[in-house]
Amino acid sequence: MIIGRKKEQEELMRAYQSQYAQFVAVYGRRRVGKTFLVRETFNYNFTFSHAGMANGNKREQLVAWSQSLADAGTTITQVPRDWMEAFGLLRTLIKDNPAERKVIFLDEISWMDTPQGGFVNALEFFWNSWASARRDVMLIICGSATSWIVNKIFKNHGGLYNRVTSSIYLQPFTLHECELYAASQNLEMTRRDILETYMVMGGIPFYWSLLDKSKSVAGNIDSLFFAANGKLRHEFDALYRSLFRQPELYIKVVTCLGNHKCGMTRTELIEQAAIQDNGKATQVLKDLEYCGMIHTFNNYGKRKNDMVYQLIDNFTLFYFKFMQTNKLNDEHYWSTIYNSSQRLAWTGLAFERVCFQHVPQIKQALGIGGVTTNTYAFKLRGDNDSPGIQIDMLIERADNVINLCEMKFSHDVYTITRAQDEQLRYKVARFIEATRTRSAVHVTMITTHGVTHNAYWNHIQQEVTMDDLFT
Repeated sequence: MIIGRKKEQEELMRAYQSQYAQFVAVYGRRRVGKTFLVRETFNYNFTFSHAGMANGNKREQLVAWSQSLADAGTTITQVPRDWMEAFGLLRTLIKDNPAERKVIFLDEISWMDTPQGGFVNALEFFWNSWASARRDVMLIICGSATSWIVNKIFKNHGGLYNRVTSSIYLQPFTLHECELYAASQNLEMTRRDILETYMVMGGIPFYWSLLDKSKSVAGNIDSLFFAANGKLRHEFDALYRSLFRQPELYIKVVTCLGNHKCGMTRTELIEQAAIQDNGKATQVLKDLEYCGMIHTFNNYGKRKNDMVYQLIDNFTLFYFKFMQTNKLNDEHYWSTIYNSSQRLAWTGLAFERVCFQHVPQIKQALGIGGVTTNTYAFKLRGDNDSPGIQIDMLIERADNVINLCEMKFSHDVYTITRAQDEQLRYKVARFIEATRTRSAVHVTMITTHGVTHNAYWNHIQQEVTMDDLFT
């Protein structure tokens, strides 16, 4: 049973029902459900289906290809010598198949592209010289190495340029989709449970499929991430090695970003990560963004070239904060620290990330779903006379309003104290003074259970709660 993904399935079916050849790319982060989406949509029926081998050399990849051809009904006497011959055998298979629509599914395509292997050239020749001229072929390529698909297919400078007829970037589940999935698996989770689980592992369907309905949230986190045989205990290395052929530099960058919750400029990142400021650094940052590991934004009022890079992947943040530091290999680590100040401090940051991942839901709750907006952060350094301020989320609206968002995770209704009220007023005043904005500034509280209606609540223009994030 597939949860959500309605739009993606409709896109695949539109391509299938076309009267012309279709070249479809499905891409996204490891474990996000790309293969499952394609298989379920086509009920596991393909003219030819093949998945690349992780770390396989050219010879091994071609052996695996010949085995997939045999599974599809081709009688072959020897392994193809190169990729041109391999795609030639595929052409024969397609021509001999009587189906009205031939669906070709190439999964984990980047693994087939070994150094000097000639795979991309052969794929280009197959599509341009033959498949694209047929009305009955639908080619679907899929892969976790999102940057490979972007760079080798979408930005191809040769014959594959602009050849993809449909692309599907598969996003992680939203909180709403996780709630639907939990219900389908009889997990009996409250929205608070779902939110806390999401803060650890985001909306990655495979991770959610590993949850044991007989265990609590803390018990599941312990058994999956901290137990000696935990199924996600070694996920960090597997994740980055599946995304990038040489992951060391990428890990170095995300490690540096993991220590700066507000993000870093390119200059700060280059300096603190001690990497060379060259084309490779630019490519690494782009690749991480393509894969959904980081996102970029402008500080409000700053130039476009002053972009801030921020680590956004929930699991990566969790790994750096807790798994990497679990030196004692305590299998019950999460249960042990559940009520500690260390975990409680982390919940604030993790909740902020979840809010950034649900900006459309926040806009809907604010009644501005149809209003054009831009999302920013804002940071103002202090001086001898005035302390600095930091605003994690600003929503600038086309109707001349700016929502200054304060995100607070709490176990109960959040109560604004006198000191916090003074701090909020100071933030607003300093922001208006520094930016000289003419827009109205609305202080907006985004909390788990709402805000206590005390004397200081009156200074809040709008509220968003955890329930709003589930819409």
